[in-house]
Amino acid sequence: MRTHRLVAALVTGLVGTALYVAVPARGADTPAALDYTITVDAKGSGPAIDPDMYGVFFEDINRAADGGLYAELVQNRSFEYLPVDNRAYTGLTSWSAIASAGGSGSIAAVDDAARLNERNRTYLKVALTNTGEGTYGALNSGYNTGIALQAGKRYDFSVWARTDAATGTPLTVTLRDQGGLTAYAAPVRLTVHGDTWRAYSGTFVATGTTDAARLAVEAGGTGTLRLDMVSLFPRDTFMGRPNGLRRDLAEKIAALEPRFIRFPGGCLVNTGSMYGYTAEDGWQRARSYQWKDTIGPVEQRATNANFWGYNQSYGLGYYEYFQFAEDLGAKPVPVVPALVTGCGQNRAVDDEALLRRHIQDTLDLIEFANGPATSTWGAKRAAMGHPRPFGLDRIEVGNEENLPDAFMARFVQFRDAIKARYPGITVISNSGPDDIGTTFDRAWELNRANGVEMVDEHYYNSPSWFLQNNRRYDSYDRNGPKVWLGEYASQDNKLSNALAEAAYMTGLERNADVVTMASYAPLLANIDYVQWRPDLIWFDNDQSWGSVSYEVQKLFMTNVGDRVVPSTVRGAVRAPEPVTGAVGLSTWRTAARYDDVAVTSADGTPLFSDDFSAGADRWTPLAGRGTWSVVDGAYVQSDTSAENTMVEAGDESWRDYDLSVKATKLSGAEGFLVGFGVRDTGNYYWWNLGGWNNTQGAVEKAVDGAKTTLIAKPNTIETGRTYDITVQVRGTTVTLLLDGQVWGSFDDDAVTEPFAQVVTRDVAARQLIVKVVNAQDAPARTTIDLGDVRVANTARMTVISGDPEQLNTRTAQPIKPVTSTIKGVGGTFTRTFEPHSVTFIRVQTR
Repeated sequence: MRTHRLVAALVTGLVGTALYVAVPARGADTPAALDYTITVDAKGSGPAIDPDMYGVFFEDINRAADGGLYAELVQNRSFEYLPVDNRAYTGLTSWSAIASAGGSGSIAAVDDAARLNERNRTYLKVALTNTGEGTYGALNSGYNTGIALQAGKRYDFSVWARTDAATGTPLTVTLRDQGGLTAYAAPVRLTVHGDTWRAYSGTFVATGTTDAARLAVEAGGTGTLRLDMVSLFPRDTFMGRPNGLRRDLAEKIAALEPRFIRFPGGCLVNTGSMYGYTAEDGWQRARSYQWKDTIGPVEQRATNANFWGYNQSYGLGYYEYFQFAEDLGAKPVPVVPALVTGCGQNRAVDDEALLRRHIQDTLDLIEFANGPATSTWGAKRAAMGHPRPFGLDRIEVGNEENLPDAFMARFVQFRDAIKARYPGITVISNSGPDDIGTTFDRAWELNRANGVEMVDEHYYNSPSWFLQNNRRYDSYDRNGPKVWLGEYASQDNKLSNALAEAAYMTGLERNADVVTMASYAPLLANIDYVQWRPDLIWFDNDQSWGSVSYEVQKLFMTNVGDRVVPSTVRGAVRAPEPVTGAVGLSTWRTAARYDDVAVTSADGTPLFSDDFSAGADRWTPLAGRGTWSVVDGAYVQSDTSAENTMVEAGDESWRDYDLSVKATKLSGAEGFLVGFGVRDTGNYYWWNLGGWNNTQGAVEKAVDGAKTTLIAKPNTIETGRTYDITVQVRGTTVTLLLDGQVWGSFDDDAVTEPFAQVVTRDVAARQLIVKVVNAQDAPARTTIDLGDVRVANTARMTVISGDPEQLNTRTAQPIKPVTSTIKGVGGTFTRTFEPHSVTFIRVQTR
């Protein structure tokens, strides 16, 4: 962890005055306790906390659905894996041929007129040339290490099949190990009859426990056998539901007691072609997520190319999402595409007929959720087993759009159509993909101008950002749109990250009149299929564990309270440090040429210059990526696939200097990354020009490897053009010049507040909930003044603490909450909060 200067200054709750305290000397082995005072107006009344304040956000990322929450054990069950999903995929991914007792034949994934249906197009064609007792077929490897089984549990097998063999084709289905030496259940034996598609099924009772089983489907005889939708489903799903959810994962989500669930994304909502299947359009892969693709019998549902690089079945579809929300006691909050792309893409679909279709699809979705069983879409819900409405009361249109004007033009049409038919539905907008920048500012301007009810903000930042921005929502308009913090996380899963998030959550609760919903993201990650981290719950095919952030989120989500109690805190904070460090050059999936690097102190004294005429020996690789070489007197990074290729030069003690460099993009996806304030591989600033697929420029600050955006605006870099880049560093202020013109500036002067608190009231329990975060090395000796209120002498205290670098992993989860009873509680009492801890104290009032 980096050290910071401590100063005596004000840390405030709602109101407060400064208290100056002594600060211990740095470098002590055991830091002396810092003194804080929390003053609570226990009889006062702050903002009411929305009953639906905390929830979860589910997106099919990191194989959160197939191979995760969706309990299906067969991977690629309908042979729909294709190169459009992932260049490595074929229709036989996760399948291999298998033969027993001298059996023979061939297998192939086929898409022809014999397909199961128009949406489920590819099937397994098995050409059988067996003799005698021989059998031939296919073996499925499942997810992770294989198919997980528990002895004594039931597993339901099903398949759609047809055969041209006049007397039928016998099937032997087994659960076994890779080599076929161990069987984990008695075989299921079936006979396929007739050359039309029919469903066949059977049940296994596992005789052993393993995480590496295989499902073998073998056929006897000769002829052509066709198979599709090969499924193995545990009987023991969450709530015992067929086509249901993996119990341990669903139970971990349920333990959070979420009040809403946002689904199905996320970036996969508003990417792709925007089309789905219609008679006019035909079938298209890599389309945006559309709810009508995901309901009805599973064999008739589509699969799709997932934005995150794999195939997603829609076995877990909108009906299952609604059912899961109901089972959790949570509100469903679906997100529908607005025909404007996001997530690093910039495209607005200009097709009025398509827009009208999507608006109608959204109206139909609300009818599917809430309409009577006699309505068109309510009848479809009832036919799936749920005649009662699901009670949808809010819906989000769009996700992280980078074109706010184009998005808002479409959003208003969605909202007006929804409100005309369903005036009680809250229609939620968003503010783009980050917490600052031109897109964010314009999006908020449009949201206010158009009277939007609620705006969904997203951001992923470093722990230091969260500790510096506890007051973010203090200045928001109390009469403007409400805020839903729909996606946020600190950029790792260590205790230090969770504590930074916890400190920030105290600010969310303190501003409960502005922030009415919040959800950490992402929710789930399969440890062997990770596209994004950090994540709340991790799993493989037979185990799951909560991250440290999970434990902190659970503590907040299950101890919310009904209303904020006014409180203030006084004590030490961390003062900002000047921008200090060496200089760097980097690229991201781009080849670029750099030349004439010069660093000059503020008084004009030359500190460094390099025209590369003598080579590049003065530069040190930090990231160890890319291909750097001196070409024609310039420093060139030529690998267009490499990301973060940082090389460093100069002195890490430099401050107050000007950096200039000439940069030319040669080829690739983005532009330049010019580093300053470079201290090491995880601590630096860089000016990112032409980032995000050459759509945006930004300055990002990395602290211990986690990056935060400090300034952002639209920006494109031309290939072959040489740019003059200048970075002027003065204390905490940085000015950026592109071709001699000021491109932007920022002041990195935020105060870090490692000690944070909020107090809420649980009306029914007649308790004050004192929530304290101490995210620093020193103990926090704290006087808690509850004022003129009678309280019990004892209180229940829950603490999460430990080494700030610790993680919860598959093999060990060292960070867990510890609950105890404490004595000596009164109107005023003292408590020393451990270093690196979050503490909740439930004080009983009389």
